[in-house]
Amino acid sequence: MSKKKESLEEAHKFRFWKRQAEANGLTINEVKDYYVRYRHNGEVLFAMLEVDADTPEGDKIPPALFLKGHAASMLVCLIDKETREKFVVLVRQRRIADGSHTYEHPAGMIDASDAADDVAAREIGEEIGLTVSANELTKLNSRLWFPSTGTSDEAMHFFCMEKEMSREEIMAFHLKNMGSESEHERITSIVATLPEAQKLITNVNGLLLNFLYLKHIGDYETMKLL
Repeated sequence: MSKKKESLEEAHKFRFWKRQAEANGLTINEVKDYYVRYRHNGEVLFAMLEVDADTPEGDKIPPALFLKGHAASMLVCLIDKETREKFVVLVRQRRIADGSHTYEHPAGMIDASDAADDVAAREIGEEIGLTVSANELTKLNSRLWFPSTGTSDEAMHFFCMEKEMSREEIMAFHLKNMGSESEHERITSIVATLPEAQKLITNVNGLLLNFLYLKHIGDYETMKLL
């Protein structure tokens, strides 16, 4: 039996966006929804909206809003026990931006009831097949960052983790078929060094995450290679 779909006004991400917008001075006059996609549990996943809103300065805010809510992106670093060489595990899949195969760090959208670190740990398991707990992850940004402030409310949580393994165990993640058929995901995990990953990734969140991780561990020599 299908679950009842929540209304846009009931959705946690819509209420959070509206509350923040009003706290920052916007007057929301009207919101029209043109497309809403739902999760299997009836929660709003994302929505295409047209917003009629006034700024405190008396201007109209640009009206297009792609409502997505919060998301988590995770850099997974696997360290060769013997050589100490570091590798990251990326996910390869086709994206709507240009239809091509893109290379990204594991990532996922955050549901209303979930903590960001719990989502991050779960997505690492689902997208690359590595079982980790939330307490193994390190948060890299102390406040919300927005990738596309002009057209979306999407807010990012960035994490990293390190794990020592044998080279054989590390390479077992290379070209591993992952993803969920129910979510129409065809994902392949890819093992790469950080300089290699920097060349493969075209997603801005992914490029930023590489630098955040290197800054966190103080590896400025590798940063120079990126």
